[in-house]
Amino acid sequence: MPELPEVEVVRAGLEPAVTGALITGVEVHDERALTRHRDTGASFEAALVGRRVDAAVRRGKFLWLPLAPAAETGQAIIAHLGMSGQLLLRAPGSPAERHERVRIELQHPVHGEISVVFADQRTFGSLAVDLLEPTADGAAGGRGSELAATPRQVAHIARDPLDPAFRDDAFRRVLARKGPGIKRVLLDQTVVSGVGNIYADEALWAARLHPDIPARDLSTRAVNRLLAEARTVLDKALAEGGTSFDAQYVNVNGQAGYFVHSLNAYGRTGQPCARCGTPIMRVSFTNRSSHYCPRCQHLPR
Repeated sequence: MPELPEVEVVRAGLEPAVTGALITGVEVHDERALTRHRDTGASFEAALVGRRVDAAVRRGKFLWLPLAPAAETGQAIIAHLGMSGQLLLRAPGSPAERHERVRIELQHPVHGEISVVFADQRTFGSLAVDLLEPTADGAAGGRGSELAATPRQVAHIARDPLDPAFRDDAFRRVLARKGPGIKRVLLDQTVVSGVGNIYADEALWAARLHPDIPARDLSTRAVNRLLAEARTVLDKALAEGGTSFDAQYVNVNGQAGYFVHSLNAYGRTGQPCARCGTPIMRVSFTNRSSHYCPRCQHLPR
């Protein structure tokens, strides 16, 4: 599942190509790509043709393209990449991509004609046209726009640690009331967004915290350390283009990220910890896995 760095890389790639562009055509090849859209493929197309894109915005793992005129009660194209979704920039008239589901044709005032292709092998991702609503805290809805609004489907998603409006004090207060293990809380998108399985393991390793320590047992110093390490990990992953384990995780030009070479815990089962040399352990975690160093990240009794 793409996490914050991978989705932000896609947003940053889309931004210069779509901002200010006029939507001249929409082709829905597979309506399974519109599971979040509350109407038909024909209505999706009709709602977009002739509209202008105002920005490319992200909160957590959600992307959206507000449609002009920009307003806190306007509309946006919302995208969730799911497990294998890709948003690719292509030349107009280019051959169909493998697993192409939707193609949106744009006319940009500077770059000319551009196609945005949504491809998705497993069809768990989705596009939709959604209404915008004002943010509860009055701050910008997400990275990429100053508009204080989010799509309705994103309103319940918490801010991510890199968001200027993220409040460390509020996060500490929420954790103080949470009994589950800290990793489980980090994956709760209503508490903090964008930190998925990979980066939760990496942040916890860097902060020397066992994934099963109850969140409410963490000291203020430990929470502050965790937030600092989470931000460092996410920033580094962004700089390296995200984490790509296979061809499904790519930027808008189809290029893979290489943060996989910087991982210290995730996917390193049995390999020596970079700090102490103890083999990294892997344990089942819901329907996924946790990776940690049993020596550096011991569970207090």
